[in-house]
Formats: sequence, C-alpha cells, structure tokens
Amino acid sequence: MKCLHIHDADFDAQFAAILARGEETGREVEQVVLDIIAAVRERGDEALLDYTRRFDRLEADSVATLEVTEDEFNEAFARVDDADIVALKLAVERVARFHEKQKQETWLSTEETDILLGQMVTPLERVGIYVPGGKASYPSSVIMNAVPAKVAGVGEVIMVAPTPGGEINPHVLVAARLSGVDRVFRLGGAQAVAALAYGTATVPRVDKITGPGNIYVATAKKLVFGQVGIDMIAGPSEILVINDGSGTPAHIAADLLSQAEHDELASSILITTDRGFGERVAAEVERQLKDLSRESIARKSWESYGAVIVAGTLDEAIAFSNRIAPEHLELAVADPFAILPRIKNAGAIFLGHFTPEAAGDYLAGPNHTLPTGGTARFFSPLSVDDFVKKSSIVYFSQGGLKRLGKDIVRIAELEGLEAHGKSVSIRLN
Repeated sequence: MKCLHIHDADFDAQFAAILARGEETGREVEQVVLDIIAAVRERGDEALLDYTRRFDRLEADSVATLEVTEDEFNEAFARVDDADIVALKLAVERVARFHEKQKQETWLSTEETDILLGQMVTPLERVGIYVPGGKASYPSSVIMNAVPAKVAGVGEVIMVAPTPGGEINPHVLVAARLSGVDRVFRLGGAQAVAALAYGTATVPRVDKITGPGNIYVATAKKLVFGQVGIDMIAGPSEILVINDGSGTPAHIAADLLSQAEHDELASSILITTDRGFGERVAAEVERQLKDLSRESIARKSWESYGAVIVAGTLDEAIAFSNRIAPEHLELAVADPFAILPRIKNAGAIFLGHFTPEAAGDYLAGPNHTLPTGGTARFFSPLSVDDFVKKSSIVYFSQGGLKRLGKDIVRIAELEGLEAHGKSVSIRLN
C-alpha cells in the first residue's frame, strides 16, 4: 500500500503505476482470440464443443445439450434458500423500478405546419449477456444486464456463462429466471462471444453483447464490435473515497476492501485531507484483511494498487477525482451534497457515511455495470439506452419542400453533389 501526498514531487510518477494496472491486450492474446473467432465462424457448433471440452473440461455431444433445461431451472430454485430468493427478487424489483425511469418514448414534433420531425425508439430484437464464472459467481451481474434489457422491451435475452466441469451456480440460474432471461448456455470465453456475434446452428445471433469477462472475453468483444454492438470494454474494478476526516475508519476500510477482493488488479484508493485519519484507515485495512476468505486476492490488490493519498484541501481531492474519473466514487464527507455539483467524472457516486458502494452493487437500483479505467470521462453506466436504437423521422409536405428546397440545393452544390441537389430540384419544378 502506498501512502502519498498530493504535493510530493514524484506523486504523478508513483500514481502512474496504479493507473496502468490493467491487463494489456498483447498480440499473443489478440491472435488467440482471432483464431477462436475464425474457428467458430467456420465450424460453428463443432468449434464450440471443442473449446468447451478444452477450456471448461466439459464433454458434450451437441451444443443443444449445453443449454440449461427447465428441469435444471426448477432444481436450482429447489437448492436455493427461500431467503436468498426473496433477496434476489427484491434486487430485480428495485433495479427494474430504477430503469423504468430511464425509458424514452417515440416523439413527433409538429412545430412546423408543413414538416413533421421526430424520433422513433425501438428495442433491440435479441441481445446476449455474458456472465463470468471463473473466480466467483455473480447473480447480480445477471440482474444488472438482463433487467434493463427486458425493461427496454428486448424480445429475447440469451445468456452465456462458462461452467468448468459443467456445474453452474444455482443462484445465477435463479437470478436469470427472475430477470427474464430466455435461454442460458454453458458456454464461456471468446468462443461464446463469437457464437453470439455470428450465430451457429444452435446459438442464435444477437444484436448486442453486454457483460464483463476476462481479458480474452474483453478482447473478443472488441474484435466483434461492428458485427454486433457492445456495451463497453470493462477493466479491473476500482473505488476512490474522498474524505475530510469525518466518519469511521473501519467503515471506509471495509469499503476499500470490498473492491480489493474482486481480483488482484482491482484498485482501492482513499484521498483525505486528514493524514491521521488516513493512517487509521490503513491500519484498519490491515486488521480486516486477516478475516477475509479472499485475503490473498484482496491483499495483493491492496499492496499493489491500493493507496492512501493526503490532499491539502477538499478542492484538491475533488480535482484529483475528476482527473482520474473513477468507476466507483464515495463522498465520505460531512456534507456530500455540498460537493456533489463539482463532481464531473465518475461511474457511480455514493453520498455520505452510510452509503457503501456495495449497496449499489446489489439492489439500490442503479446499474453496477460501470465504466472503468478513466472511461467515465465519456462513458455512462449500462442503462435502458443500451438496449434500444433510435431512428429519425422526417416528413416534408409539398409546401415544406418548396419552402426549404432552394437552400437544400444550395448546400448540395457547395459540396459538389449534383445528384443530391437534383433529387430536390426535380420536385420543385
């Protein structure tokens, strides 16, 4: 763990190592993924079976047998505690309620009597969601990807998830059913992304792929973009906590570790105006680490990419936060609403001492699929907008074209596009 002062001469150099922590997509990784995509495009289901056998140690006679059956969904519900089902239902309901507020409707403008303009909002027909199945199982990821798709009106949601040895977490299946997922395949890795992008005899082709994954999945999404839409290229998780010396060190330490336990590349940073408070938080992190079941992962993350940064003022802390554009930002200050308007770049903002980031991960309502690695400067959280497309609507009456036609022709001539202008002038004559 690094203890830095924002005015240290070498502060930028020391912090650069944290900013550059993401897995680099080397040429070797990209070539492996390109080969997998090519194989799936050429051999379809046969390639999927080969890769599933090789990477997930799962033998199957056909890809159809890799699809989760109704009996398996029923068995999952039987295996999951009733209290867990209630909690997952609550999460689905709250996430759905929040995303309902994001919906946009088709609109038409009649401001001009001879011209009609508008925008038509249409849900995507079919989307694919990728749910990780490696270091941990995430039913919350199912909810955050599937629910906004269904709220948007997507016709069919196809879910893929790697299942080493064939075992699939029952909580993930329960979350899939509660969220409205239509079909689930035991498929993972770049091969699952390729199957969704191009389709096979068994796996239907989708219009968009969302959801996080490892470096091979992220690279595959990047390479199939254009063939299908994607949400974003997600990197390692991160949290930044702005603090003014108020609050309880143990609470902030727990919040920092909630991200550190994700994986070894996660980053947890506290920037505070009170050095003594920062030191107490760091000590509390060390104490709490010993009690974590994922201690080895969290410790490596904290020691490699964690930091306590001392700022001279809250203004400096806010400027620092806006510069790095964190995925998760906690405003652990006495009056968070006073500084909220000055936050310009963040994936999700958590206000006050009783709003831990984990509340947003599970059932507060907003989506937990967030931009990482500074991309919150220009990307937004996953939302209903990701699952719809918008078409412009244009109608000119004869009078409307006569009123504006000469100027349309003039601009066409400025660009040297004679046929463009003629398509208008021929109607004016």
